[in-house]
Amino acid sequence: MKSFFDTNILVYLFDADSPEKRRKARSLFQRHAEAGDILLSTQVLQEFYVTVTHKLARPLDAAVAAETVSSFAELPLVQIDSALIVSAIHRSRSNQLSFWDALIVQAAIEGHASTLYSEDMQHGQMFDSLRVVNPFS
Repeated sequence: MKSFFDTNILVYLFDADSPEKRRKARSLFQRHAEAGDILLSTQVLQEFYVTVTHKLARPLDAAVAAETVSSFAELPLVQIDSALIVSAIHRSRSNQLSFWDALIVQAAIEGHASTLYSEDMQHGQMFDSLRVVNPFS
């Protein structure tokens, strides 16, 4: 069973201004890294880099962020391609999700994840056989 990590969970690994969420995110990530079941997407890598270098109150140095993205890129990745974009558009319309959230959901489903860790969607929400889990709730 794979676990898909949304961008916000990865960002909290480095957010010094949210110590409790940072602790929980690190514990969750470490547990799943040891189990070898983490799944990410190319969208998550892009969003992570922009967020940690520009949106945190104390941003990461660009070189550190780039190194971190390189490390994350060694994990299993779902590539965002045109077919995935089209299926995310349909998911967005049918489930009333933002396009970006729908793209995360579709990437998780197409990567055969059973769990999507995200702070941005409703805890417990189901999309086909994918369950959304907010690890901070």
